[in-house]
Amino acid sequence: MSHVISDETHRNLLSRIPHCTGRDIAEWLRTVDEGPALSRFEEKVSWLRGEHGLAYGHAKAIVHEYDLRRAARRLL
Repeated sequence: MSHVISDETHRNLLSRIPHCTGRDIAEWLRTVDEGPALSRFEEKVSWLRGEHGLAYGHAKAIVHEYDLRRAARRLL
């Protein structure tokens, strides 16, 4: 399954996550960073869903944002 989503959809999902989960994006990104060393996108999504009870779209948006920020850090 592809994990490609539009920038607009991604931004909309991210903006709703704090309201839906009670935790801001920075907290979720730390959770992924401190979580198990999973290498595949869908493994991380499944872990967030199972361990933290997130909806698929929210978990997917968090992992996508985590990957984007990780890639940006590598460029610096």
